[in-house]
Amino acid sequence: MKIDGALMSAGIEDAGRQAKAQEEIGYDGLYSFEGPHDPFFPLALASQSTERLELGTGVAIAFARNPMICAQIAQDLQRLSRGRFILGLGTQIRPHIEKRFSQTWSKPAARMREFVQAIRAIWLSWSDGGRLDFRGEFYSHTLMTPMFNPGPNPFGDPRIFLAGVGPLMTQVGGEVADGFYVHPLNSRRSLKDLTLPALERGLAASGRSREDFEICCQTIVCLGRTPEQVETARRKARTQIAFYGSTPAYRVILDLHGWGELQPRLNRMTKSGQWAEMPDLIDDEMLDAIAISGTPSEVGAGLVERHGDLCERTGLGLYNEAGPEAVAELIGAAKG
Repeated sequence: MKIDGALMSAGIEDAGRQAKAQEEIGYDGLYSFEGPHDPFFPLALASQSTERLELGTGVAIAFARNPMICAQIAQDLQRLSRGRFILGLGTQIRPHIEKRFSQTWSKPAARMREFVQAIRAIWLSWSDGGRLDFRGEFYSHTLMTPMFNPGPNPFGDPRIFLAGVGPLMTQVGGEVADGFYVHPLNSRRSLKDLTLPALERGLAASGRSREDFEICCQTIVCLGRTPEQVETARRKARTQIAFYGSTPAYRVILDLHGWGELQPRLNRMTKSGQWAEMPDLIDDEMLDAIAISGTPSEVGAGLVERHGDLCERTGLGLYNEAGPEAVAELIGAAKG
């Protein structure tokens, strides 16, 4: 199982140094995300300071952009990284698309399917020199003059991963993508009962098998060397889980475990500014179903036990009170 980390740079100027340090720790992959900074620029720096790390967006918001822009950026990063780039795409939620990005929100699963299909059509026109003629419900790309065609990529096309929670988006991931990011609000039960069946339906629709696909399960980890350190990390993780749990789109995970009524309560608390009280609603049962806690060796073994037979890789959502050297120990334990 591959172990992936996050490129959580406070400033883009630090991204290269941080990526090199993560590679030295032993991570297999490194993801940026769409937060205070654009997700692509840090990876351009990381591509020049690392040699073996797979570098991906986890995720870039597709509906804030268009297929042509994403196709071009992804191919450039594939060249810069010498074949190590993964284009990870996600939808975000409607308020962000409409109010933050001022873009259109409609039929997210169908739109994402077409977004990926359009990117692949653009890449194909670049690689074989054929006419670009993609016409869909949401996107149309019918013009590609020679001066704007970069030609075939010497490292091949990047892989595309999708992120999702609900069954429709998850199925689209299995249908059109090369891999899937499982949202950090997950459990072994949700993987087996919700995520994997939806992915299998998508793979069947595209005529592919599970061997053609890679799943990255994002996992919340609470790391410490002492019980006190572990408890501090768990408290921080409760805050994150409470925030995730307040989101209506993620209620499907809570419903599976019988925690569904917690979602609207947490949502009301966000609107009334009760952020400090929200972690108190995440009890130990819920925390332990979603997160893995313990010492480096305990967490490493826990990752393998939790989903080593279900996923090819795991991305660490790390709450680390044990120091940076503990991560290398965790990775060593997970890899045996």
